[in-house]
Amino acid sequence: MGKSIGLLELKSIPVGIETADAVLKAANVELLTATPTCPGKYVIIICGAVGAVKSAMESGRQTAGIYLVGHHTINNVHASVPEAIVGTSEVGHIASIGVIETMTALTAVEAGDYAAKAANVRLMEIRIARGLGGKGFVLLPGAVYAVRYAVTAAMNQLEETGDITSSSVIASPHPGLIDKLTN
Repeated sequence: MGKSIGLLELKSIPVGIETADAVLKAANVELLTATPTCPGKYVIIICGAVGAVKSAMESGRQTAGIYLVGHHTINNVHASVPEAIVGTSEVGHIASIGVIETMTALTAVEAGDYAAKAANVRLMEIRIARGLGGKGFVLLPGAVYAVRYAVTAAMNQLEETGDITSSSVIASPHPGLIDKLTN
């Protein structure tokens, strides 16, 4: 059985911390992140077996109550998504890099999953809302054609929501840029 990711966004930092605790007590899940984000929200992202994430998310929604802004579960998440969220992705030579900017942290994770499942790319980073005014972005390296296809696939999947603000594919990025993106 594949892994799932559960995402919760709250409009209260104290209730966010309480909700993170409740989620961890409800089921055997891994806490990928639980952190305040801009503008004054709290994001919780968990990972684990499908049933455990489902149970933990139910507990999280109940605990969050009226402070819940949004939630989403991605079943059978691409293997590179959790690594990209916590910043432990191994990236080799970068022939090109795609960037997808989203309106919310939760949408950035969805976009990353769609992109990684669509083409032969491995996510480099999913940045969520810290210092971004509540937005998120995804960095995905790979061959130019694969990155273009992955970015287009994510854009197509999420175009109805209006949560993707922009995207770009950079062929043969300058080594100085890559150095800054990977450090």
